[in-house]
Amino acid sequence: MRERVVAACDGASKGNPGPAGWAWVVSDDDERTPARWEAGPLGRATNNVAELTALERLLTAVDPEVPLEVRMDSQYAMKAVTTWLPGWKRNGWKTSAGKPVANQELVVRIDALLDGRSVEFRYVPAHQVDGDPLNDFADRAASQAASVQEAAGSALGSPVPPPSPDTPKSAAPRKKTVRRGGGASSSRTLKAKFPGRCVCGRSYAAGESIAKNAQGWGHPECRTAEA
Repeated sequence: MRERVVAACDGASKGNPGPAGWAWVVSDDDERTPARWEAGPLGRATNNVAELTALERLLTAVDPEVPLEVRMDSQYAMKAVTTWLPGWKRNGWKTSAGKPVANQELVVRIDALLDGRSVEFRYVPAHQVDGDPLNDFADRAASQAASVQEAAGSALGSPVPPPSPDTPKSAAPRKKTVRRGGGASSSRTLKAKFPGRCVCGRSYAAGESIAKNAQGWGHPECRTAEA
């Protein structure tokens, strides 16, 4: 039996409410690499329902005797079962404003699954370039399940879910034109707003293409010749 299980779960709704899906992923021993995962459709549902469903399915899939760390990007789902739950139960499943608790059936089921077991919740921000790999995997799997409305998972032999379009790409290094003899200059050219004189001694007219060189702006061909 493992000493601890590290996992992540996430839900997605395309429209909120709209086509929704859930997913969970359990890590390998390195606590970063997915060892097994599962995702499924919910039809039309809100994002909060999808998030809570993902947590419920994860708790059902993991041995309750093993301590569990759950990584989530949903503040609502996390607070619902840790911060707000005790007060809701004391108030007869009413909020502080006296209204019925939203998604009560799901929260009740999760409360029962948490009873008597060791579970640590850890918030991780979503859609980060260098974000948590388990949460990112769960996010992608839930999004795919919401889009295609089909079940997927390691037990089904499903391929790894595709990258999320909501995660920004790493910034690409700026390209520079390196001149022989050292140094670098921009390869950008533009139209001159005013007439001027190039480093070669010849003048250029307004509207003529010019490029930056070591001593200012001038003819593009002189930028190369200068090197």
